[in-house]
Amino acid sequence: MALVVVNVMPKPEILDPQGKAVTGALARMGHEGFSVRQGKRFEIDVTGEVTPGRLAEISEFAEALLANTVIEDFEVIS
Repeated sequence: MALVVVNVMPKPEILDPQGKAVTGALARMGHEGFSVRQGKRFEIDVTGEVTPGRLAEISEFAEALLANTVIEDFEVIS
């Protein structure tokens, strides 16, 4: 079984209130000079070989189901 990861992040121009809250908390804890953006990570177990066709299939359902492509970008990592 192989593992494929899909990372989903807000597009750079989209506000990220959760990331902003973490950034503020870090500053209050004395950790300056950091900026956090929060996203989602999906781990997909693939039975058999991870072929270009399987990656294309994962990309297709990631775009349709895992990411809101109006406000989020995603990447498929094998």
